[in-house]
Amino acid sequence: MTSVAQTEVTVADIRTRISGSSFYTAMRLMPKAEREAMFAIYMFCRLVDDIADDGTRPRPDRAAALAQWCNDLDALYAGRPAGQAAFLQGPVQAFGLRQADFLAVIHGMEMDVAADIRAPDLATLELYCDRVAVAVGRLSTRVFGMEEAPGSALAHHLGRALQLTNILRDLDEDAGMGRLYLPRELLMQAGVETTDPQAVIGDTRVDQACRTLAARSLDYFAAADRLMRSRPRGRLLAPRLMAAVYSALLQKMLVEGWAPPRRRVRIGKFHLVYLVARCSVFG
Repeated sequence: MTSVAQTEVTVADIRTRISGSSFYTAMRLMPKAEREAMFAIYMFCRLVDDIADDGTRPRPDRAAALAQWCNDLDALYAGRPAGQAAFLQGPVQAFGLRQADFLAVIHGMEMDVAADIRAPDLATLELYCDRVAVAVGRLSTRVFGMEEAPGSALAHHLGRALQLTNILRDLDEDAGMGRLYLPRELLMQAGVETTDPQAVIGDTRVDQACRTLAARSLDYFAAADRLMRSRPRGRLLAPRLMAAVYSALLQKMLVEGWAPPRRRVRIGKFHLVYLVARCSVFG
């Protein structure tokens, strides 16, 4: 069980890690109750993701740590002392956040812990995206005050768009951990048959596979944009900003390409300020 002191250190550490990010900027634009709920959701995601990515711990230990999170969530929703999940109680009660969505995120982390994901088939990648990104979107759209149907649809499209963009941006970082999230079918279409992460990211043909995946991400961004432009009920400034930032990142990657050597693309401070202003004024 996490002690109060450990939790306080974790909160401070996570706030420091996200300060200056587009996500932190989006949160600051929200009313206090919604902002604190989104931070709690982000903190949960960060804590379980850190477990999955902790290469210093054996896989069984990481699996046990994720299982403890499931137990603590069970306790939280049953009204018992919730251990490390206690900080979620307020947002869960205020916004009706579903246990199933928190558990889905954990199950996505379990996919990374069970074995390093290497060139999954498209169906497995879809499942992974639904768990680690779309489930977070479903939690978030409840905080945004969206109705069920448009909220689920926005989570479906924008969650996938953001996750695929992350995959395309983090090729080298993921390969350093022995992971490769590019789908097998797209690699084979590009003529890349190996699933070894370092061999794939060192192959110039990886650019073709990445561009095909980027086209899927663009389609998801377009669907999310159409939905938000239909003016569903809810506070949509934060998802509009996230969509604007990540689609800008994707466009920069499309210009630079993914053939080695690559550099990690970023959105500069002034560009971020421009996107904030544009989303605030024009939606």
